[in-house]
Amino acid sequence: MAVRDILVVPNPVLKQVSKPVERVDDSIRALMDDMLETMYAAPGIGLAAIQIGVPLRVIVMDLAGQDEEPQPRYFVNPEILEDVDELQPWEEGCLSVPDYYEEVERPRRVKIRYLDYHGKEVVEWAEGLYGVCIQHEMDHLNGVLFIDHLSRLKRQRAIRKVQKALREKETEKV
Repeated sequence: MAVRDILVVPNPVLKQVSKPVERVDDSIRALMDDMLETMYAAPGIGLAAIQIGVPLRVIVMDLAGQDEEPQPRYFVNPEILEDVDELQPWEEGCLSVPDYYEEVERPRRVKIRYLDYHGKEVVEWAEGLYGVCIQHEMDHLNGVLFIDHLSRLKRQRAIRKVQKALREKETEKV
C-alpha cells in the first residue's frame, strides 16, 4: 500500500469522466488499498480514484468516528438507481478543495448499486452522511466537484483560496 498525491483544483484531470472497471481483480484491489491509505493520511472520509489521477469508477469511504474501529467501504462502478425528491442541505468539504466548506443540497436518500472489494454486487439505500458522501464521491466520477453546485462567485472564491494556500506552501519550501 502507498499514499498517493491528491489532485487539487483547478487541476483539469478532476474534470474528467471516469471509465467503468471491467472486473474487480488484484490490481483494482491494490488501487483501493492505496486509495484508502491515502484517504486516511489526508485525513478524509471519502476518495474517488480520479482524485489521485486514476480515471476509473472506484471510490473508497470510511465514516467511522474518531474513537471507532475503522469501517472501510469500497465501491466499484457505483450508480444511483433511484433517489427521493426531498433535498437535504449538508456542509461539505473535499480533499481536492482543501480547507473550504460550503452547504450543498442533495437528495436526502438514494438507492445505489455497486461492486464491493470482492466484486460482489450490492444494492442498498444510502442516507444521512453516507448518502451525502456517496453522492459527493460519485460526482467526482463524472468530473463534478462539490463547488460546481455553488454559485459562480463562491466557486471562484474556493479555487482562489486553494491556489493561494498552494502558493504559500511552495514559498515555505524555498
